[in-house]
Amino acid sequence: MPQRPPIILASASPRRQQLLRSVGVEFEVRAADIPELPHVGEAPVQFAERMACEKAHAVQQWVPSRVILAADTVVAVASEILGKPADPEDASRMLRLLSGRTHEVTTGVCLLSNGFEDVRSESTRVVFSPISENEIREYIAGGEPMDKAGAYAIQGGAAKWVVNVEGDYNNVVGLPVDLVLRMLRERAVI
Repeated sequence: MPQRPPIILASASPRRQQLLRSVGVEFEVRAADIPELPHVGEAPVQFAERMACEKAHAVQQWVPSRVILAADTVVAVASEILGKPADPEDASRMLRLLSGRTHEVTTGVCLLSNGFEDVRSESTRVVFSPISENEIREYIAGGEPMDKAGAYAIQGGAAKWVVNVEGDYNNVVGLPVDLVLRMLRERAVI
């Protein structure tokens, strides 16, 4: 009988799945489908960590005896949290906000089982060059920003605007791999 992977990944994100596969972590996907809305006055780090926990707990009800890994990535500029854009106009607004500025990308990570709940986060500073209105229109027309926090994919078409990354690049893609591996090892999951 084949052995089950050590963890359940509470995410449908192909980027998170690819990052875990790239470091040899075996997993099953059981995506959480919950509303992702910040509380009034909630800081980006607290929001990312809370969402990761809520995703993990939502999935735990379906697989209570398994170890669950959940993550949530948020983009913040000048303390405004930029989630996934609601529509192309919202994506345009977000990209204008990021244009020529430094922003912070935070991923909250929750590792949950019957015996523990380990919640941590990683933050990375990203600097964008100025983005023209034409570049914004073309980028949105390609569809890439519509399911991404902050309306961009650093590993995709937005790479051309990245001037500097201070911190974990993988965190901006959607999963701070080094932090996740540390958590999995500390909890003896892998």
